[in-house]
Amino acid sequence: MAEQATYTHGHHASVLRVHGQRTALNSAAFLLPHLQPHMKILDIGCGPGTITVDLAAFVPDGHVTGLEMVGDVLYGARALAESRGIQHIDFVTGDANALAYEDGSFDVVFCHQVLQHVGDPVGVLKEMRRVCKKGGIVAARESDYSVFMWYPELPGLRKWQALYDQVARKNGGEPNAGRHLHVWAREAGFESKDVQSTVSSWCFATSEEAQWWSGAWQERVLQPAFAKGAVENGFASVEELQAISEVWRQWGEHEHAFISIPSGEIICHKT
Repeated sequence: MAEQATYTHGHHASVLRVHGQRTALNSAAFLLPHLQPHMKILDIGCGPGTITVDLAAFVPDGHVTGLEMVGDVLYGARALAESRGIQHIDFVTGDANALAYEDGSFDVVFCHQVLQHVGDPVGVLKEMRRVCKKGGIVAARESDYSVFMWYPELPGLRKWQALYDQVARKNGGEPNAGRHLHVWAREAGFESKDVQSTVSSWCFATSEEAQWWSGAWQERVLQPAFAKGAVENGFASVEELQAISEVWRQWGEHEHAFISIPSGEIICHKT
């Protein structure tokens, strides 16, 4: 089955700029203690490859494959790996709903901020489980938009939160995926005893961090991938989107701006 959901964020430069700041340490720390030097890893929905390339350092005797639906994004990923001199890595295009790998091909199958955007997250987890070796690990990390926490409490940010929920659900996704991961894993065939759940959070608290996050969302709410869905479905007008963009600017310029972005995490052992 091919992917039916629409990716809410798109691949505008403002989106890739945020994705490019993700590392193994800030986005996959829950997975790192489970890695061994010889392991073969599949990173699904790898985007610009910053996490993928980082993971390669933890498996120097193994191999890492980054998989992404949008091939154009992978040019940057391959360039990043080359710039670091990493050779035990490759990047391919593919659909996580139907992975082009035999059963038991990988020691670790990982995805980060992917399941919230797919039409059938349980089906994707089943595919991840299928291509994972017996004794291997399926891991995922997903944010939960309804529990983002920020200061100051500007009213327009709650409007953004509600609007994002509407657009993401219309696109076929689940914006609060973080709280569903452990259930989806069990529905995908993992036993409860084999699923470990944790939570971690990104936190942007310095002026520089807040302005960076603010600047990204000032752009993102006005870009076609998000704005088109909001306007065409009658969720917001162009003027309302511009007002939300302005609220993000005001928030980023506040001297005490702070935002916490929690994500649910699962480590699933295939027995």
